Amino acid sequence: MTDVQTDPFADIRPYHDSEVQAAIRRLIADQEFIDAILHYRFPHLAGTFGWVLSPAVKFFLKRKWAKLRTVAQVQLQVATFMDQMIAKSTAKVTYSGIEQLDPHKSYLFISNHRDIAMDPALVNWSLHQQGFDTLRIAIGDNLLRKACATELMKLNKSFIVKRGAKGPREMLKNLSQLSGYINHSLEEGQSIWIAQREGRAKDGNDQTDPAILKMFFMEGKKRGESFSQYLASLQIVPVCLSYEFDPCDKDKVNELWHKQQHGNYQKGEFEDIDTIIKGIVGFKGRVHVAFGQPLTDIPDDADTLAAQIDQQIWQQYRLFPVNYLAAGLAEQVVDEKSYQCWQEKLAALPLEAQPLLTKMYAAPVEKQAKIA
Repeated sequence: MTDVQTDPFADIRPYHDSEVQAAIRRLIADQEFIDAILHYRFPHLAGTFGWVLSPAVKFFLKRKWAKLRTVAQVQLQVATFMDQMIAKSTAKVTYSGIEQLDPHKSYLFISNHRDIAMDPALVNWSLHQQGFDTLRIAIGDNLLRKACATELMKLNKSFIVKRGAKGPREMLKNLSQLSGYINHSLEEGQSIWIAQREGRAKDGNDQTDPAILKMFFMEGKKRGESFSQYLASLQIVPVCLSYEFDPCDKDKVNELWHKQQHGNYQKGEFEDIDTIIKGIVGFKGRVHVAFGQPLTDIPDDADTLAAQIDQQIWQQYRLFPVNYLAAGLAEQVVDEKSYQCWQEKLAALPLEAQPLLTKMYAAPVEKQAKIA
């Protein structure tokens, strides 16, 4: 078995083809994984008849996944699921800017972050539609508390961002390893997706954290390169995801409101998993994925580069009626259905929390006005 001594990225990288079958066997043997499927697929039967359904689910998965030998084969299964999910949970998914990219090059895609699973999945899906290879996806270890979640993510080309460092030395080591792995992937010809900041922009304020850019540079610093020289070699592409409706908007507002009222917010044990599922199956309306221009003129400092990335992301927002209504620009909206939908969203929240929802949906309009 590969270890960190022979593979410095063994504990964070996605699975290789040779590891796929063993990972699938572990998944099928994981009772928590089977219970999760039963809970979300058969919510009214899982408790009483779980002992009957559990063997049936395992048998079904063994047959369905019996021929999977490679990561590419796993991802073809994911692609089929994505097509079904898009048909059921969106009005339409569009994308733009891919014509600026070369399918033979590897890129570091830095995107705004609104949904845990769907952001990288939709970027991946858009690229796949145009014949590009799929991405390696950065995912925080806070989302991998369950062994089955780790197996699923690493089977789908996700690599782990360690966030639970116990001290500065461990944090530095983790960030250095991450920086090295991102560079290693790009040199292998594998593009990367990473969010512009840690955590979703629950208030709608999409803004790049310069600390992420400094993390990228750690590998370049080892090589004695300048910040601008090394970051230019990474082929950074800003990406903007625009969702007409956020399936998790009410949950985000409730969290922000709770923080306002009590100063903190404690997540439930399965809250992240529930959020991922809600983001996948919940109705998103129209969705647009906009790929910006690859950054070639890189400044010498992280703050200026972060501002350049933000500008491209803000410029690429696809605005929907709900955004104009939230921003108080009702004159931009002509259909009564959109107005009614917005009023229903507001009415679903306590009066005191409604301004937080308004701020979330108005943010893209305000950002575009800022750079106009």
